[in-house]
Amino acid sequence: MKRVSVVGSSGAGKTTLARRLADAIDAPHVELDALFWGAGWTQATADELAARVVEATGADAWVVDGNYQSKVGTLVWNRADTVVWIDASRWRSMSQVVGRTVRRIATRQELWNGNRESWQGLCFWRGEDSILWWAWTSHARVRERYLEAMTQASSSGPEWHRLRTRRDVARFLATQCEA
Repeated sequence: MKRVSVVGSSGAGKTTLARRLADAIDAPHVELDALFWGAGWTQATADELAARVVEATGADAWVVDGNYQSKVGTLVWNRADTVVWIDASRWRSMSQVVGRTVRRIATRQELWNGNRESWQGLCFWRGEDSILWWAWTSHARVRERYLEAMTQASSSGPEWHRLRTRRDVARFLATQCEA
C-alpha cells in the first residue's frame, strides 16, 4: 500500500485517518480540500483542481483524503492502489462535524489558504453555506456512491477497505503500522 485514497462523508474522520496512515507508510498527506479551496473560500475550477491532483499524486507514495468525484472523477482512484472508505453512521459523522467546527471556530484555526470556519457554518437553515446542512444532506448520497463504486470495483483496480466503526479504523491502522 503506497498510494491511498481515503474517502467518506463529511465528519467521518478522513483527514485524521489519512494523516495517521501517511505517517505509518512514510508518505505525504494531501487534503483535497486544500487543493480545492482558495483564499476567501474561492473554489478551484474543475480543470485547476484536476491539475493540482495530478501534481499531488505524481509521486510514488501518497495518502489523499477527500471526495470531489464530481470535480475530478476517478482521477485519484485511477492512480491509487488502495481506497479506504470510512462509512461512519450519519449520527457519528454529525457529532464529529459539530465538535470539529466548534473547536475550529473557538480556536480560530486556519484551515486551508487562510480560511477559517465561522459560526454561520453551524446555522443549518443557511443551506449549502452550512457545514451541518452539507454533512446531513450529503451523507446518504456519499454512502450510495461508495457502495456502488466498491461493488463495481474490478480486481485490477485499487483494493477497497470499508471501515464502519472506530474499532474498524483502529484495527486497520494497527495492521498498517505493523507492516
